[in-house]
Amino acid sequence: MLSFRRPRVVRVFAAALALPVLAALAAGCSSSGAGTTADGRTILRYQGQAGTVTPYELAADLGYFSTIELKWEGDTTSGPANIQAATTKQIEFGSAFNGAVVKLIAGGAPVTSVLSSYGADRQSFTGYYVRDDSSIKTAKDLIGKKVGVNTLGAHHEFITRQWLHDQGLTDDEIRQVQLVVLPPVNTEDALRKGQIDAAALGGPLQDIALAHGGIHALYTDKGLFGEFDYGTYVFRNDYIAGHRDAVADFVQGTARATRWLQITPHD
Repeated sequence: MLSFRRPRVVRVFAAALALPVLAALAAGCSSSGAGTTADGRTILRYQGQAGTVTPYELAADLGYFSTIELKWEGDTTSGPANIQAATTKQIEFGSAFNGAVVKLIAGGAPVTSVLSSYGADRQSFTGYYVRDDSSIKTAKDLIGKKVGVNTLGAHHEFITRQWLHDQGLTDDEIRQVQLVVLPPVNTEDALRKGQIDAAALGGPLQDIALAHGGIHALYTDKGLFGEFDYGTYVFRNDYIAGHRDAVADFVQGTARATRWLQITPHD
């Protein structure tokens, strides 16, 4: 069904966005959408995540969409960049850490959150891992060390700084913990080679790293805040106004796929 889709690998799964949002909007593509398929389905362009099948991609494979079809427009490693692409009409929707979405809207972006996109629960969470032979045992041991994250100003930075604060580090000490931006697919390798001292890992990349052994979590988002929704999908307001049925179909299908992930045993 998904002739526009990219090849994919496994399962599911936002920079201080002090961006010149209005200027970016003016520079964006003028198209209000990607049109329709021959059989009348509305095409939703999106950016994927390397090594991950997102809930909406799963929804498409499960046949949960009735009026939309997905078109892959490359991958992103950053939630803030993803929602900026949606804002500037390069794609129809994006997903990012709630804090990044709030900053984007506060900057003047005409977007609306429609559905939670990721969070932490018993099966899915982000862990911050160190090697088993690492001397890092406590938050203070991270002072002067490097933590690999996917982007700045989003989920990984927020969780790390909050955990360090909760563990009693001063603001000056927290500033000495260096956050290193890496593509998620390279983070495990960087940790094992000693290029970073701790690594943020989630989803299938986390599963793969744990299967390789030799690492353990120093802290996790679930351990910090429990089960919680951290991110959201956004659409532009003008797109919602002109394609209400398509957005509604995206929401219902993606929600169903998310539930499927929660209740279906993993082999």
